[in-house]
Amino acid sequence: MRIKAAVLREFNKPFSIEYIDLKEKEGEAIVDIKTVGVCGRDLVAWKGGFKNLRTPLILGHEIFGLYKGKPVAVFPARVSNSCKGSHSEGLCYSILGEQTQGGYAEKISVPMWNLIPLNDSGLEKYAAATCGVATIIHALKVAGLDKGSKVLVTGASGGVGIHGIQYLIDKGYQVYAHVRSDEKEKIVKGLGAYPVRSFEFYKSEGKVDGVFEIVGGITINDSMLSLKMGGRLVLIGNINGKDIILSRPAFIVMNEINITGSAAYTREEYEEAIRIISMDKVRSFYKVYNFEDINQAYYDIMHGSIIGRAVLNMG
Repeated sequence: MRIKAAVLREFNKPFSIEYIDLKEKEGEAIVDIKTVGVCGRDLVAWKGGFKNLRTPLILGHEIFGLYKGKPVAVFPARVSNSCKGSHSEGLCYSILGEQTQGGYAEKISVPMWNLIPLNDSGLEKYAAATCGVATIIHALKVAGLDKGSKVLVTGASGGVGIHGIQYLIDKGYQVYAHVRSDEKEKIVKGLGAYPVRSFEFYKSEGKVDGVFEIVGGITINDSMLSLKMGGRLVLIGNINGKDIILSRPAFIVMNEINITGSAAYTREEYEEAIRIISMDKVRSFYKVYNFEDINQAYYDIMHGSIIGRAVLNMG
């Protein structure tokens, strides 16, 4: 079966729209992709930030579409049978679009296990927010913070940040959201967060119990200074894909700062995110692009002109 796809032939170069052969596997479901979110992980992969990846690639893992005419979410990874349902599920799977075809295409073949039925056809809102909410659900478990704790979220206007802060607020956390413009400050404030433009906010507001570091190397050395003694920084992303250098090791040592990674979410956490979005507990922020305009979407993401997610519609 021939399908249209956006193919990455060379890192840091535009995608090309091509026709490819869909690799169907016996016993798998063929999903008609209707919309797909552009994740920050996709951007790192596009830049060549994952050294194990080789082009050509068809990226995209935030996939929502139709299976036999009914709306479904596609869990974003292939998971080995030995890991399914375990606490280590997020540590032993292959993200769609990296080792196998992803969602920047008209159709995809995935195991039936990956299909999650949806109760409504509002696919764009799910494509924009599900991955971000699920990411924070998992990161919060990793952080182990008490309810009511003060936390800082970097990259608070991006796809993970803008949706993650809503989940944290709903769960009773006091959220400081780092943003870089008046418009973004107004939006996160309207969601119930405390917007901050400077990482020195703690000098007047007091130090925080935890940091959800979404941006990575660009901000980590500044964001960690806001932590209390014994505070925990959860490293969620590293948007430029470059090495992270910790410039204040003495601060980490003398304050017993905990730095931990948050790899990925489980299917159960992904389903929880879908339920939360379906109940309107999280408002989705996104900008819709036609599939053929994928390169414009990437340009806009890199220049910070999107609040939330870029969402590609297959038409």
